[in-house]
Amino acid sequence: MNTKLAEVASPDQLISNRLILRIVISYALAFIVFGFLVSSPGELLKGLVQIITTRDALITDYIGVGGMGAAFVNAGLLTCGAVACYRITGAAVSGASIASLFLLLGFGLFGKNLLNVWPIVAGVWLYAKFRNEPFAAHINIAFFGCALAPIFSEILYSTAIPRRVSIPLALFTALLLGFILAPAASQLFKAHAGFNLYNIGFTAGIIGTLVVALYKSYGFVPDPVMIWTSENRGVLTGFMAMLFLSMLITGLCLDRRSLSQLSTLIKLSGQAPTDFVAIVGLGATMVNMGLCGLIGLAYFRVIGADLNGPTIGGILTIVGFAAFGKHPLNIVPIMLGVFLGSLAKPWNITDPAIVLAALFGTTLAPIAGQFGWPWGIVAGFLHSSAALTVGFNHAGLNLYNNGFAAGIVAAVIAPVIIAVKQGRRG
Repeated sequence: MNTKLAEVASPDQLISNRLILRIVISYALAFIVFGFLVSSPGELLKGLVQIITTRDALITDYIGVGGMGAAFVNAGLLTCGAVACYRITGAAVSGASIASLFLLLGFGLFGKNLLNVWPIVAGVWLYAKFRNEPFAAHINIAFFGCALAPIFSEILYSTAIPRRVSIPLALFTALLLGFILAPAASQLFKAHAGFNLYNIGFTAGIIGTLVVALYKSYGFVPDPVMIWTSENRGVLTGFMAMLFLSMLITGLCLDRRSLSQLSTLIKLSGQAPTDFVAIVGLGATMVNMGLCGLIGLAYFRVIGADLNGPTIGGILTIVGFAAFGKHPLNIVPIMLGVFLGSLAKPWNITDPAIVLAALFGTTLAPIAGQFGWPWGIVAGFLHSSAALTVGFNHAGLNLYNNGFAAGIVAAVIAPVIIAVKQGRRG
Protein backbone atom coordinates (compact mmCIF):
# COMPACT_ATOMS: atom_id res chain seq x y z
CA MET A 1 0.00 0.00 0.00
CA ASN A 2 2.38 2.65 -1.18
CA THR A 3 1.38 6.28 -0.83
CA LYS A 4 2.92 7.72 -3.99
CA LEU A 5 0.82 5.97 -6.57
CA ALA A 6 -2.12 8.22 -7.37
CA GLU A 7 -1.92 11.36 -9.41
CA VAL A 8 -4.26 13.51 -11.43
CA ALA A 9 -5.21 11.75 -14.65
CA SER A 10 -4.20 13.15 -18.02
CA PRO A 11 -6.84 13.37 -20.78
CA ASP A 12 -5.40 10.22 -22.40
CA GLN A 13 -6.02 8.28 -19.20
CA LEU A 14 -9.65 9.29 -18.71
CA ILE A 15 -11.19 6.61 -20.95
CA SER A 16 -9.18 3.86 -19.25
CA ASN A 17 -10.01 5.27 -15.83
CA ARG A 18 -13.72 5.29 -16.57
CA LEU A 19 -13.61 1.70 -17.82
CA ILE A 20 -11.84 0.50 -14.67
CA LEU A 21 -14.25 2.41 -12.42
CA ARG A 22 -17.24 0.99 -14.31
CA ILE A 23 -15.89 -2.51 -13.78
CA VAL A 24 -15.38 -1.88 -10.07
CA ILE A 25 -18.81 -0.33 -9.65
CA SER A 26 -20.40 -3.30 -11.43
CA TYR A 27 -19.09 -5.58 -8.66
CA ALA A 28 -20.27 -3.12 -6.01
CA LEU A 29 -23.73 -3.14 -7.60
CA ALA A 30 -23.63 -6.95 -7.69
CA PHE A 31 -23.13 -6.86 -3.92
CA ILE A 32 -26.12 -4.54 -3.53
CA VAL A 33 -28.35 -6.70 -5.74
CA PHE A 34 -27.27 -9.81 -3.83
CA GLY A 35 -28.13 -8.05 -0.58
CA PHE A 36 -31.66 -7.29 -1.80
CA LEU A 37 -32.08 -10.88 -2.98
CA VAL A 38 -31.25 -12.43 0.40
CA SER A 39 -32.98 -9.88 2.69
CA SER A 40 -36.16 -7.82 2.64
CA PRO A 41 -36.02 -3.99 2.47
CA GLY A 42 -37.11 -3.79 6.10
CA GLU A 43 -34.38 -6.17 7.19
CA LEU A 44 -31.85 -4.24 5.14
CA LEU A 45 -32.70 -0.89 6.72
CA LYS A 46 -32.67 -2.30 10.24
CA GLY A 47 -29.42 -4.15 9.56
CA LEU A 48 -27.68 -1.10 8.12
CA VAL A 49 -28.58 0.92 11.21
CA GLN A 50 -27.16 -1.84 13.41
CA ILE A 51 -23.96 -1.95 11.36
CA ILE A 52 -23.45 1.82 11.48
CA THR A 53 -24.09 2.00 15.22
CA THR A 54 -21.88 -0.88 16.34
CA ARG A 55 -18.25 -1.11 17.40
CA ASP A 56 -16.07 -2.43 14.61
CA ALA A 57 -12.86 -3.75 16.17
CA LEU A 58 -11.44 -7.06 14.97
CA ILE A 59 -13.26 -9.35 14.49
CA THR A 60 -16.74 -7.93 13.78
CA ASP A 61 -18.55 -9.88 11.06
CA TYR A 62 -21.28 -7.56 9.76
CA ILE A 63 -23.27 -10.60 8.63
CA GLY A 64 -23.62 -11.42 12.31
CA VAL A 65 -24.40 -7.81 13.22
CA GLY A 66 -26.98 -6.75 10.65
CA GLY A 67 -27.63 -9.81 8.52
CA MET A 68 -26.22 -10.97 5.21
CA GLY A 69 -28.20 -8.56 3.05
CA ALA A 70 -27.28 -5.47 5.06
CA ALA A 71 -23.61 -6.44 5.13
CA PHE A 72 -23.43 -6.75 1.34
CA VAL A 73 -25.43 -3.57 0.74
CA ASN A 74 -23.15 -1.69 3.15
CA ALA A 75 -20.08 -2.91 1.26
CA GLY A 76 -21.58 -2.12 -2.14
CA LEU A 77 -22.78 1.37 -1.24
CA LEU A 78 -19.47 2.20 0.42
CA THR A 79 -17.54 1.18 -2.69
CA CYS A 80 -19.91 3.17 -4.93
CA GLY A 81 -19.19 6.23 -2.79
CA ALA A 82 -15.44 5.70 -3.14
CA VAL A 83 -15.74 5.26 -6.92
CA ALA A 84 -17.59 8.57 -7.02
CA CYS A 85 -14.68 10.21 -5.20
CA TYR A 86 -12.19 8.87 -7.76
CA ARG A 87 -14.39 10.09 -10.59
CA ILE A 88 -15.03 13.56 -9.13
CA THR A 89 -11.37 14.21 -8.31
CA GLY A 90 -10.17 12.97 -11.69
CA ALA A 91 -7.54 10.78 -10.04
CA ALA A 92 -5.50 8.41 -12.17
CA VAL A 93 -6.81 4.89 -11.60
CA SER A 94 -3.90 2.46 -11.21
CA GLY A 95 -3.42 -1.05 -9.93
CA ALA A 96 -3.11 0.43 -6.44
CA SER A 97 -6.49 2.12 -6.91
CA ILE A 98 -8.09 -1.20 -7.83
CA ALA A 99 -6.55 -2.71 -4.70
CA SER A 100 -7.89 0.09 -2.50
CA LEU A 101 -11.40 -0.20 -3.93
CA PHE A 102 -11.60 -3.99 -3.60
CA LEU A 103 -10.24 -3.67 -0.06
CA LEU A 104 -13.11 -1.31 0.68
CA LEU A 105 -15.57 -3.77 -0.86
CA GLY A 106 -14.18 -6.62 1.23
CA PHE A 107 -13.82 -4.74 4.50
CA GLY A 108 -17.30 -3.32 4.01
CA LEU A 109 -18.33 -6.76 5.30
CA PHE A 110 -16.38 -6.42 8.56
CA GLY A 111 -15.16 -3.14 9.93
CA LYS A 112 -15.74 -0.32 7.44
CA ASN A 113 -19.19 1.19 7.16
CA LEU A 114 -21.09 4.10 5.68
CA LEU A 115 -20.24 6.29 8.67
CA ASN A 116 -16.83 5.47 10.11
CA VAL A 117 -14.61 5.73 7.02
CA TRP A 118 -15.33 9.32 6.02
CA PRO A 119 -13.60 11.14 8.91
CA ILE A 120 -10.36 9.30 8.00
CA VAL A 121 -10.79 10.26 4.34
CA ALA A 122 -11.47 13.84 5.41
CA GLY A 123 -8.26 13.84 7.43
CA VAL A 124 -6.24 12.89 4.34
CA TRP A 125 -8.09 15.61 2.41
CA LEU A 126 -7.03 18.14 5.04
CA TYR A 127 -3.42 16.95 4.69
CA ALA A 128 -3.60 17.48 0.92
CA LYS A 129 -4.94 20.99 1.47
CA PHE A 130 -2.21 21.69 4.01
CA ARG A 131 0.40 20.60 1.47
CA ASN A 132 -1.35 22.60 -1.26
CA GLU A 133 -1.63 19.43 -3.33
CA PRO A 134 -4.65 17.93 -5.13
CA PHE A 135 -6.59 15.35 -3.13
CA ALA A 136 -6.35 13.10 -6.19
CA ALA A 137 -2.65 12.65 -5.41
CA HIS A 138 -3.52 11.16 -2.01
CA ILE A 139 -6.82 9.39 -2.71
CA ASN A 140 -5.37 5.88 -2.59
CA ILE A 141 -3.95 6.41 0.87
CA ALA A 142 -7.25 7.97 1.97
CA PHE A 143 -9.18 4.78 1.29
CA PHE A 144 -6.38 2.42 2.31
CA GLY A 145 -6.18 4.44 5.53
CA CYS A 146 -9.71 3.47 6.49
CA ALA A 147 -7.98 0.59 8.27
CA LEU A 148 -8.20 2.86 11.33
CA ALA A 149 -11.95 3.53 10.95
CA PRO A 150 -12.80 1.37 14.02
CA ILE A 151 -11.06 3.94 16.23
CA PHE A 152 -13.75 6.46 15.25
CA SER A 153 -16.54 3.99 16.13
CA GLU A 154 -14.82 2.85 19.32
CA ILE A 155 -14.65 6.37 20.71
CA LEU A 156 -18.03 7.47 19.36
CA TYR A 157 -19.96 4.58 20.93
CA SER A 158 -17.92 4.25 24.10
CA THR A 159 -20.04 3.92 27.23
CA ALA A 160 -17.13 5.21 29.31
CA ILE A 161 -17.23 8.68 27.73
CA PRO A 162 -20.18 11.13 27.81
CA ARG A 163 -21.73 11.70 24.38
CA ARG A 164 -20.93 15.42 24.49
CA VAL A 165 -17.27 14.41 24.70
CA SER A 166 -17.23 11.26 22.55
CA ILE A 167 -18.58 12.91 19.38
CA PRO A 168 -16.00 15.71 19.06
CA LEU A 169 -13.22 13.44 20.38
CA ALA A 170 -14.02 10.77 17.78
CA LEU A 171 -14.06 13.32 14.96
CA PHE A 172 -10.85 15.01 16.08
CA THR A 173 -9.03 11.70 16.50
CA ALA A 174 -10.11 10.35 13.10
CA LEU A 175 -9.21 13.58 11.31
CA LEU A 176 -5.81 13.61 12.98
CA LEU A 177 -5.19 9.99 12.03
CA GLY A 178 -6.00 10.70 8.40
CA PHE A 179 -3.77 13.76 8.46
CA ILE A 180 -0.68 11.89 9.65
CA LEU A 181 -1.10 8.70 7.60
CA ALA A 182 0.56 9.92 4.39
CA PRO A 183 3.85 11.18 5.85
CA ALA A 184 4.10 8.24 8.24
CA ALA A 185 3.45 5.67 5.52
CA SER A 186 6.03 7.21 3.22
CA GLN A 187 8.71 6.90 5.89
CA LEU A 188 7.74 3.43 7.14
CA PHE A 189 7.76 1.98 3.62
CA LYS A 190 11.55 2.01 3.87
CA ALA A 191 11.46 -0.52 6.72
CA HIS A 192 10.27 -3.41 4.53
CA ALA A 193 11.31 -2.06 1.08
CA GLY A 194 8.06 -3.12 -0.58
CA PHE A 195 8.18 -6.77 0.50
CA ASN A 196 5.00 -6.14 2.51
CA LEU A 197 2.29 -5.03 0.10
CA TYR A 198 0.11 -3.69 2.94
CA ASN A 199 2.28 -0.72 3.82
CA ILE A 200 -0.69 1.17 5.24
CA GLY A 201 -1.48 -1.85 7.41
CA PHE A 202 2.04 -1.66 8.84
CA THR A 203 1.69 2.10 9.31
CA ALA A 204 -1.80 1.82 10.80
CA GLY A 205 -0.57 -0.83 13.23
CA ILE A 206 2.11 1.48 14.59
CA ILE A 207 -0.21 4.49 14.74
CA GLY A 208 -2.97 2.37 16.29
CA THR A 209 -0.56 1.11 18.92
CA LEU A 210 0.27 4.70 19.88
CA VAL A 211 -3.41 5.70 19.99
CA VAL A 212 -4.39 2.72 22.13
CA ALA A 213 -1.45 3.32 24.48
CA LEU A 214 -2.47 6.96 24.86
CA TYR A 215 -6.10 6.22 25.62
CA LYS A 216 -5.22 3.34 27.94
CA SER A 217 -3.10 5.76 29.96
CA TYR A 218 -6.30 7.73 30.58
CA GLY A 219 -8.22 4.63 31.62
CA PHE A 220 -10.01 4.04 28.30
CA VAL A 221 -9.48 0.34 27.52
CA PRO A 222 -11.21 -1.07 24.40
CA ASP A 223 -13.10 -4.31 24.96
CA PRO A 224 -12.32 -7.25 22.67
CA VAL A 225 -14.82 -8.14 19.94
CA MET A 226 -15.52 -11.53 18.35
CA ILE A 227 -18.50 -11.85 15.99
CA TRP A 228 -17.99 -14.71 13.53
CA THR A 229 -20.70 -16.43 11.47
CA SER A 230 -20.48 -19.93 10.06
CA GLU A 231 -23.78 -20.99 8.52
CA ASN A 232 -23.71 -19.41 5.04
CA ARG A 233 -20.90 -21.25 3.25
CA GLY A 234 -23.01 -22.66 0.40
CA VAL A 235 -24.72 -19.51 -0.86
CA LEU A 236 -21.62 -17.35 -0.38
CA THR A 237 -19.37 -19.82 -2.20
CA GLY A 238 -21.70 -19.85 -5.20
CA PHE A 239 -22.00 -16.07 -5.34
CA MET A 240 -18.28 -15.39 -5.02
CA ALA A 241 -17.39 -18.11 -7.56
CA MET A 242 -19.65 -16.41 -10.12
CA LEU A 243 -17.95 -13.06 -9.48
CA PHE A 244 -14.47 -14.50 -9.94
CA LEU A 245 -15.43 -16.40 -13.09
CA SER A 246 -16.87 -13.17 -14.47
CA MET A 247 -13.46 -11.53 -13.92
CA LEU A 248 -11.82 -14.22 -16.03
CA ILE A 249 -14.37 -13.74 -18.80
CA THR A 250 -14.11 -9.94 -18.63
CA GLY A 251 -10.33 -10.08 -18.89
CA LEU A 252 -10.47 -12.38 -21.92
CA CYS A 253 -13.04 -10.15 -23.61
CA LEU A 254 -11.01 -7.00 -22.97
CA ASP A 255 -7.82 -8.43 -24.43
CA ARG A 256 -7.47 -11.61 -26.49
CA ARG A 257 -3.79 -11.66 -25.55
CA SER A 258 -4.63 -11.86 -21.84
CA LEU A 259 -3.38 -15.41 -21.38
CA SER A 260 -0.06 -14.72 -23.09
CA GLN A 261 0.30 -11.53 -21.08
CA LEU A 262 -0.46 -13.52 -17.93
CA SER A 263 2.72 -15.52 -18.53
CA THR A 264 4.63 -12.23 -18.30
CA LEU A 265 2.75 -11.16 -15.17
CA ILE A 266 3.50 -14.30 -13.15
CA LYS A 267 7.23 -13.85 -13.74
CA LEU A 268 7.16 -10.55 -11.82
CA SER A 269 8.18 -10.60 -8.15
CA GLY A 270 5.35 -8.29 -7.09
CA GLN A 271 7.60 -6.16 -4.90
CA ALA A 272 5.83 -2.83 -4.36
CA PRO A 273 5.23 -0.78 -6.32
CA THR A 274 4.33 -3.16 -9.18
CA ASP A 275 1.30 -1.98 -11.14
CA PHE A 276 0.12 -4.92 -13.23
CA VAL A 277 -2.36 -2.74 -15.17
CA ALA A 278 0.47 -0.52 -16.39
CA ILE A 279 2.74 -3.50 -17.21
CA VAL A 280 0.45 -6.07 -18.88
CA GLY A 281 -2.86 -4.23 -19.33
CA LEU A 282 -6.29 -4.47 -17.77
CA GLY A 283 -7.30 -7.70 -19.51
CA ALA A 284 -4.49 -9.85 -18.12
CA THR A 285 -4.87 -8.16 -14.75
CA MET A 286 -8.56 -9.09 -14.62
CA VAL A 287 -7.70 -12.71 -15.50
CA ASN A 288 -5.12 -12.71 -12.70
CA MET A 289 -7.69 -11.28 -10.27
CA GLY A 290 -10.20 -13.99 -11.15
CA LEU A 291 -7.62 -16.77 -10.81
CA CYS A 292 -6.43 -15.50 -7.43
CA GLY A 293 -10.01 -15.28 -6.19
CA LEU A 294 -10.70 -18.87 -7.24
CA ILE A 295 -7.51 -20.00 -5.48
CA GLY A 296 -8.76 -18.33 -2.30
CA LEU A 297 -12.13 -20.10 -2.59
CA ALA A 298 -10.43 -23.44 -3.34
CA TYR A 299 -8.31 -23.05 -0.20
CA PHE A 300 -11.51 -22.78 1.85
CA ARG A 301 -12.95 -25.88 0.23
CA VAL A 302 -9.78 -27.84 1.00
CA ILE A 303 -9.52 -26.89 4.69
CA GLY A 304 -13.28 -26.71 5.34
CA ALA A 305 -13.21 -23.23 6.91
CA ASP A 306 -16.13 -20.85 7.38
CA LEU A 307 -17.00 -18.41 4.61
CA ASN A 308 -18.33 -15.16 6.06
CA GLY A 309 -17.73 -11.40 6.09
CA PRO A 310 -14.11 -11.44 7.30
CA THR A 311 -13.02 -14.36 5.12
CA ILE A 312 -14.66 -12.94 1.99
CA GLY A 313 -12.89 -9.70 2.86
CA GLY A 314 -9.62 -11.63 2.92
CA ILE A 315 -10.27 -13.21 -0.47
CA LEU A 316 -11.25 -9.85 -1.99
CA THR A 317 -8.05 -8.36 -0.62
CA ILE A 318 -6.11 -11.00 -2.56
CA VAL A 319 -8.22 -10.18 -5.62
CA GLY A 320 -7.63 -6.44 -5.31
CA PHE A 321 -3.89 -6.83 -4.90
CA ALA A 322 -3.85 -9.16 -7.89
CA ALA A 323 -3.73 -5.82 -9.72
CA PHE A 324 -0.79 -4.68 -7.63
CA GLY A 325 1.68 -7.41 -6.72
CA LYS A 326 -0.04 -10.75 -6.18
CA HIS A 327 -0.36 -13.67 -8.59
CA PRO A 328 -0.85 -17.44 -8.21
CA LEU A 329 2.86 -18.28 -8.08
CA ASN A 330 3.73 -15.87 -5.26
CA ILE A 331 0.65 -16.23 -3.03
CA VAL A 332 0.48 -20.05 -2.82
CA PRO A 333 3.84 -20.46 -1.00
CA ILE A 334 2.72 -17.98 1.69
CA MET A 335 -0.59 -19.80 2.19
CA LEU A 336 1.27 -23.10 2.33
CA GLY A 337 3.62 -21.69 4.98
CA VAL A 338 0.68 -20.65 7.16
CA PHE A 339 -0.92 -24.07 6.64
CA LEU A 340 2.29 -25.83 7.73
CA GLY A 341 2.47 -23.50 10.70
CA SER A 342 -0.92 -24.74 11.86
CA LEU A 343 0.37 -28.33 11.78
CA ALA A 344 3.45 -27.54 13.84
CA LYS A 345 1.84 -25.19 16.37
CA PRO A 346 -0.96 -25.50 18.96
CA TRP A 347 -3.85 -24.23 16.85
CA ASN A 348 -6.14 -25.42 14.07
CA ILE A 349 -5.99 -24.31 10.45
CA THR A 350 -9.72 -23.43 10.61
CA ASP A 351 -9.37 -21.13 13.63
CA PRO A 352 -10.54 -17.62 12.64
CA ALA A 353 -7.20 -15.89 13.21
CA ILE A 354 -5.28 -18.56 11.27
CA VAL A 355 -7.73 -18.56 8.38
CA LEU A 356 -7.31 -14.79 8.09
CA ALA A 357 -3.53 -15.11 8.40
CA ALA A 358 -3.46 -17.44 5.41
CA LEU A 359 -5.44 -14.96 3.30
CA PHE A 360 -4.06 -11.62 4.42
CA GLY A 361 -0.58 -13.07 4.90
CA THR A 362 -0.25 -13.10 1.12
CA THR A 363 0.86 -9.51 1.59
CA LEU A 364 4.29 -11.20 1.84
CA ALA A 365 3.94 -12.55 -1.71
CA PRO A 366 6.87 -10.46 -3.02
CA ILE A 367 9.23 -12.49 -0.82
CA ALA A 368 8.20 -15.65 -2.65
CA GLY A 369 8.28 -13.81 -5.96
CA GLN A 370 11.73 -12.32 -5.44
CA PHE A 371 13.56 -15.04 -3.51
CA GLY A 372 11.71 -18.24 -4.47
CA TRP A 373 8.94 -20.41 -3.07
CA PRO A 374 10.96 -21.96 -0.18
CA TRP A 375 11.52 -18.51 1.31
CA GLY A 376 7.84 -17.77 0.75
CA ILE A 377 6.93 -20.82 2.83
CA VAL A 378 9.32 -19.66 5.57
CA ALA A 379 7.74 -16.19 5.52
CA GLY A 380 4.24 -17.67 5.76
CA PHE A 381 5.33 -19.94 8.62
CA LEU A 382 6.71 -16.98 10.58
CA HIS A 383 3.69 -14.85 9.77
CA SER A 384 1.31 -17.43 11.21
CA SER A 385 2.80 -16.69 14.64
CA ALA A 386 3.32 -12.95 14.26
CA ALA A 387 -0.26 -12.28 13.16
CA LEU A 388 -1.62 -13.89 16.33
CA THR A 389 0.55 -11.77 18.60
CA VAL A 390 0.62 -8.16 17.41
CA GLY A 391 -3.13 -7.51 17.58
CA PHE A 392 -2.88 -6.96 21.32
CA ASN A 393 -0.88 -3.79 20.72
CA HIS A 394 -3.59 -1.98 18.76
CA ALA A 395 -6.53 -3.76 20.47
CA GLY A 396 -8.03 -4.79 17.13
CA LEU A 397 -8.50 -1.17 16.07
CA ASN A 398 -6.27 -1.61 13.00
CA LEU A 399 -8.28 -3.66 10.52
CA TYR A 400 -5.10 -4.57 8.64
CA ASN A 401 -3.59 -6.49 11.53
CA ASN A 402 -1.85 -8.87 9.15
CA GLY A 403 -0.28 -5.93 7.35
CA PHE A 404 1.19 -4.81 10.68
CA ALA A 405 2.53 -8.30 11.44
CA ALA A 406 3.83 -8.78 7.89
CA GLY A 407 5.67 -5.47 8.02
CA ILE A 408 7.61 -6.74 11.01
CA VAL A 409 8.27 -10.11 9.36
CA ALA A 410 9.38 -8.53 6.08
CA ALA A 411 11.59 -5.95 7.79
CA VAL A 412 13.48 -8.78 9.50
CA ILE A 413 13.49 -11.62 6.99
CA ALA A 414 14.14 -9.73 3.73
CA PRO A 415 17.58 -8.36 4.71
CA VAL A 416 18.49 -11.76 6.19
CA ILE A 417 17.63 -13.50 2.91
CA ILE A 418 19.63 -10.94 0.95
CA ALA A 419 22.62 -11.40 3.26
CA VAL A 420 22.42 -15.21 2.96
CA LYS A 421 22.26 -15.06 -0.82
CA GLN A 422 25.15 -12.59 -1.01
CA GLY A 423 27.19 -14.79 1.33
CA ARG A 424 26.68 -17.81 -0.89
CA ARG A 425 27.78 -15.88 -3.97
CA GLY A 426 30.86 -14.65 -2.06
